[in-house]
Order: sequence, then C-alpha cells, then structure tokens
Amino acid sequence: MKEIMWLVANSLRSIFLNKRKILAYVLVPLLGIFIAFLAYGRTGPTYLQTGIVDLDQTAISKNTASFIGSLNNVKTSKLVESEVKNKISSGSLDCVIILERGFSQAIMNGEKPEVQIVSIKGAQVTSYIKAYLNNYIGNLSSLSTAANGDVTVFNTLYQNYQESKYKVSTHSLKDTSNNHDMTIQTIGFLLMIMLNSAGGLSELILKEKENLTYFRIMSAPIDGKQYVLSNVIVNMIIMTIQVVVTLTVMTKGFGISAGVPFWEMIGVMMFFSLVSVGLSLVITAFATNSNSASALQNLIMTPTCLLAGCFWPVEIMPKAAQKIADFLPQRWLLDTISELQKGHTLSSLSLNLVTLLAFALVFFMIAIYKFSRNNNVRSFI
Repeated sequence: MKEIMWLVANSLRSIFLNKRKILAYVLVPLLGIFIAFLAYGRTGPTYLQTGIVDLDQTAISKNTASFIGSLNNVKTSKLVESEVKNKISSGSLDCVIILERGFSQAIMNGEKPEVQIVSIKGAQVTSYIKAYLNNYIGNLSSLSTAANGDVTVFNTLYQNYQESKYKVSTHSLKDTSNNHDMTIQTIGFLLMIMLNSAGGLSELILKEKENLTYFRIMSAPIDGKQYVLSNVIVNMIIMTIQVVVTLTVMTKGFGISAGVPFWEMIGVMMFFSLVSVGLSLVITAFATNSNSASALQNLIMTPTCLLAGCFWPVEIMPKAAQKIADFLPQRWLLDTISELQKGHTLSSLSLNLVTLLAFALVFFMIAIYKFSRNNNVRSFI
C-alpha cells in the first residue's frame, strides 16, 4: 500500500507542477460551461411584434386593440393600412391585425366581425393571438345576444363588462428548462473531457515504457499490478477534481441550477469516472505504443460522444443513431441526469446506475485479461 501511495503522490506531483497539464485537466472542462452559456444563456422572453390597423375607430375597436396589447409577450404598434405590406415583408412585425370598418356594428348586430390577421410566418405566430381574439369577440357576441338588438342595453352590458369588479390573479412558474439544457450541454462536454483525460493518463503507462521509466520503477519493490492500480487511483482523483470544479463553477459562478442536488450529481458522475478509466485501460492494453493509443482514443471517444448526444439532443438524430446511442455509457449517464431533473429519485434509476457499473466492469475485465495475456516485454501484470 505504501508503494502505491508513493506512485500516486509522484504522479500527482508531476501533473500539478506542470501548468499545461493543469490547464488540460482542470480548466479545459470549464469550456463546456461557456459553450452552454453562449448557446442558451442569452435566451430571454420573446415578444410577438404585432401591428394593429383600426379602420373602424370606435370605442369597441379601440378597446379590442388595447386588449391585444395587454396580452403577455405581445408588443403592439398602431399602423395605417398602407404600411402593412412593408412592415410584414421587412420582418419588423410578426403579424398585423386589421379591424375592418363595421367591426363594432357587426358585433352589436350579433354577426361575426371582419378581422384580418396578416403574417408570412403562418399559424405558429398567429394562433396565439387568434385564440385570445376569438375568445374576446365571442364574449362581446354573447353580450349582443343578451341585449337582443337593443343598443342601449348592449352599451350598458358592455360598460359593465369593461368595468367588471372581479379580479383574476396569476402566478408565473419559473421556467427551468433553459437551466436543464445548459446542464446537459455542460455535462456532455465534461464527459468527453473525462474520457480524454482518462485516456491521456493511462497513455502515460505506454510513454513510461517507451522512455524506460517503467522499467526503472520495476527495479524497486513494486510490481505491475501496483503500478496499474496507482494509475487508476490518479485517474479517479483527477476526474473527481474535474467534476467538482466544473459543477461548482456552473452552479456558483454562473448561477446555473442543475435541478439535481450537488452531491447527488457528483455521485452519479463518479459512476461514469469508473467507465472512463476502464475504457482507457482497454485502449492502453490493446495499443502497441502511445501513438496507436492516441489514434484509438480519437477513433472511439469523440464519435461515441457525438452519437450519445453529448453536444446536441439525441432526439434530433435519426432513429438508427438513437438505437446505437442506447449501447453507449455516455447516453445512460445523460439519461440519468435528465430523469433526475424531472424529479425521479436516484433509487428509481437503479437500472441506469447498474448499467454504468456493468460497462465499467466489462471494460476492467477486458483490460485485465489482455494485460495478463500480454507476453512481450511491455507486459504490465
């Protein structure tokens, strides 16, 4: 045990005395936060820019225009009819509502008033306003029906409707989906960095064999098993630092709420740390030198991160690619975090955690088998 701790301390010392390694292992993972913040952080409430052409110029039409302006996330501006085509084609307005002449008279007569909604962006833009406007006009038509054609009665009912005493209080719920998207984006980038960091640290085994450092270490009372175990411990320490630093900066520095308790998130990430170390050892076991190890890392790690949805939602990928993603550990980790954000408990996601452990166990077993079968001078165990 003493020999292992010495190897671990020596490896950590060489890492933290090297500024480039500190940058690569500790600071580079923070780039994921900046990318996520640039992608999602500036999104705020969007407003529907709406122009209103009031050709009727009556109290009812003016109140209707005021009603449209009072809708949430709608900004209105008054126009004349000649400006409509230019404003719509230039994109300065999303839609224009035209209240035709006779709008008020049609309502008082119990008829459907003529209202035009002009837009080149289709129902995606107009459906929101159209739904509220139809409901408002429907209420006025009900007043007209109750008045039974009596203008005096209608005006009285309409005035009471406008000055109604009842109040409706509304409470807005905070939209956390933006924070959740930023969290997934940050974690996705962190997964790739963790895989590459584990690969780089395990690749040191091959580099130390190439420069004969390994054989000098083996001349001491240290065997190959202790040497590899110390590398695993160093890997886990570095990745724990990466996870803690990244989550701390994300939550405390940028104020991004992950929607998952801090320590619970770290615990879940530790499962993936084991997967990363296991995979890096498999690559090291099958590689003949450090160059081939680097090539294998590039061939395996980046493409699997792309397929697993580390950089974009997996739902936008083709169905065939989504099925492939189900066989990747990154997908299981991201799915676990997404489910935790939805309110599921960690115990209800035991299948996800067991699956991640199974990935790690398989990788470690393959690496151990390959190391034990390696009979050349590069043998570790």
